[in-house]
Amino acid sequence: MHPYFDLQGRTALVTGGTRGIGKMIAKAFVEAGATVYVCARDGEACAQTATELSAFGTCHGIAANLASETGVQVLAEQLAEKIGSLDILVNNAGTTWGAPLESYPAKGWEKVMQLNVTSVFSCIQQLLPLLRKAGSAANPARVINIGSVAGITSHGENAYAYGPSKAALHQLSRMLARELVSDHINVNVIAPGRFPSKMTQHIAGDEAAMAEDTALIPMQRWGREEEMAALAISLASTAGAYMTGAIIPIDGGFSL
Repeated sequence: MHPYFDLQGRTALVTGGTRGIGKMIAKAFVEAGATVYVCARDGEACAQTATELSAFGTCHGIAANLASETGVQVLAEQLAEKIGSLDILVNNAGTTWGAPLESYPAKGWEKVMQLNVTSVFSCIQQLLPLLRKAGSAANPARVINIGSVAGITSHGENAYAYGPSKAALHQLSRMLARELVSDHINVNVIAPGRFPSKMTQHIAGDEAAMAEDTALIPMQRWGREEEMAALAISLASTAGAYMTGAIIPIDGGFSL
């Protein structure tokens, strides 16, 4: 691997790292030489993912429920027992909720906002000491938040809390990027369009729905694992050292 994109000697945490976009990024980081921790609620899934990705390098699993502040605190405490600093934090864990406007439940709104916004804030807050220890002027620590084109466009698909939650995450990221730059911590956002994941499997498994969906994308296809991996490595490596506060769509032109 070219040294510009080498992550040897760096430590990363990927939340929601056992499937979908989180797993794509975790695998990419392992292959680039980083020691990667993946976390999710399902401890068995964490262990299985860690074993699978360890075929390419070093990966560990940590079970954590990020839906509450207490859960985030437990994750931070567990991680601090294992590492002295954290070079890369990827906040990927998230959720959605779809329902007609007239019957959209408050509990759905609250669940989405909690996991997609509040828990991301809590993760950055609780892991800040480890990020500060890792960052330097020559090589800042990196926070990569996974937003969405749903936070940029108005295409909501009856998931009324999802787009607003991602828009809020984008704005939170810009605020933190400005504040944390003096601590040598870069904060950027990847805003994906369609990629294979549990959230999109209902479309991928329906030929007609897939055709209808890709018709809305100028490139006429979904994103590929290697494309997400390459962007994440760029933000985590030398390529992203002078970038902070950026919201980067990776969506085949959908947000146009």
